[in-house]
Amino acid sequence: MHGVTLKMVVTRLEEKYGWEELGRRINIKCFTNDPSVASSLKFLRRTPWAREKVETLYRQTEWKTNNVWPADWQG
Repeated sequence: MHGVTLKMVVTRLEEKYGWEELGRRINIKCFTNDPSVASSLKFLRRTPWAREKVETLYRQTEWKTNNVWPADWQG
């Protein structure tokens, strides 16, 4: 995950799933009780096992690409 910050990870996951679904997928209080990006970052930076779960979900999530050109476009 070179070049991807924890803040980017949490923000993108929250935008894709929402806090409620994140709390279902990873049952940690920073996602289930009054969640925010700031409180989640504080917890995840101090808690390696939770951070690993979040990073794993991020890697396993299918993301839409912003590439508007077809794969075979030669330009």
